[in-house]
Order: sequence, then C-alpha cells, then structure tokens
Amino acid sequence: MRAVPNPVFLFASLKWPGMQYREVDATREFLLRLETGADWRTEIEEFADLKGIDAAWFQAMGAVQDAEVWFYDQDDKEYQSVRFDEPLEVAACVGNVSDLDGDRFAHTHAVLSRPSGQSLAGHLNAATVFAGEVYLRAFEEPLVREHHEPTDLDLWL
Repeated sequence: MRAVPNPVFLFASLKWPGMQYREVDATREFLLRLETGADWRTEIEEFADLKGIDAAWFQAMGAVQDAEVWFYDQDDKEYQSVRFDEPLEVAACVGNVSDLDGDRFAHTHAVLSRPSGQSLAGHLNAATVFAGEVYLRAFEEPLVREHHEPTDLDLWL
C-alpha cells in the first residue's frame, strides 16, 4: 500500500507522485439520442457547442453503419487508421469533451462488435450513427488539451 502524501503537497502542486490531477465539479447531466445518419463524434461536439459545454465526460452505446478507428503507434507517435464499412454494435463508448486548439473536441474511444462477436476497439474518429444513446456529465471547470512532449499527444490538465 502506498503512503498518502501530505495534503498540503497535493493541493499546492496538484500532483500525486508521477500523476497529475484536478478536482472538477459536475454541473449538468444530459441524456442524448444521436441522429441516425449523422457522425457519432460530431453529434457530441455540436451538442457541447449548443449547450456551451467546455468540459464533460460521457458514456454511450448503440450501433453504427460504418466506422473509422484509430490506433496510436507509441513508437512512431502517429495514429494508424482502420476503416470498417459494415454495420457494427457499439458495445461500449467512453470519452470526454475538452478544448483542442480553440474548438470543442469529443475524445472518443469505443469497443465495436461484429455479428460474430469479434470485437474491434480504439479511438473512434468517425462513424455513421444507426442508433446512439449518450449519457453526458458536464463540468464547471473548462479543460484544455495541451501538447504532452513524452507522448506527442494533446492531453488535458
């Protein structure tokens, strides 16, 4: 079991040894039904724009008609894209909304499944909604993505 650092240290630095964190206050909660034929991620981003949500966490499920899934190659530090032009079940989907270069960005990960039960997973870049249900919890504090040198990714905090 790891010893808990001095609370003064935690509040002053917002850092647990090796990990950064911040406390957020949830302000609003929403249930969404995504529009059939629309883009999954765009629907969430446009909803955040409509409601002025600068930071949120979401969970979703449903089905898509096709999908583009990205996998981040940690050695090359580049996303590899894989396209699936087939109906897929969205068995699980999680993500967050934050600011990326001045725009609201829905960072979306999903586990998709084929009729055989085979699972496909990764960063959901794009997908055409067949049916989608989303639970979204908005935060009071805005979250901004900034470049993280060790990973070459844009991360929040």
